[in-house]
Amino acid sequence: MRLTYRVVSLILFLASVAGMAFALYLQHYQMLEPCPLCIFQRVGLMGMGLVSLIAFIHNPAKLWVRRSYALLATLSISWSFAVATRHVWLQHLPPEDVPACGPGLDYWLDTFPLRDVVQKVLHGSGECAAIDWTFLGQSLPTWALVFFSGLLLLNLWQLVRR
Repeated sequence: MRLTYRVVSLILFLASVAGMAFALYLQHYQMLEPCPLCIFQRVGLMGMGLVSLIAFIHNPAKLWVRRSYALLATLSISWSFAVATRHVWLQHLPPEDVPACGPGLDYWLDTFPLRDVVQKVLHGSGECAAIDWTFLGQSLPTWALVFFSGLLLLNLWQLVRR
């Protein structure tokens, strides 16, 4: 099977669905509550999935339209990649340098403007530095970063190919 634009768009959409399904499985069946940075990573993944689904359904013939979809998907997954990078960095800080735990995301959304909430979440908190789950010795944010790296590379390829 050739990796046409449409096939790659479908692969990206299905990867997004699989990533979200795994995140929801961990949340609802393994009882791992997502920290604010985890939630922000999901936003980018869902954005990429939505754009990829639209690109798959539309399957545009014009190169500039294909590249527009690919750019939007790349920007979206870049967000998840950047947040996951920050998350991994927070987890590797010495304990004395980890930011203090603050109020939950729900409180921030009820109290502060969205711009301030985004800024506070990206700063991170102590709950984001906690390692609650590992696989092969690596934390969930590390595996998320690996997953987002692969998706980012695939999106970049989709963006620059003819």
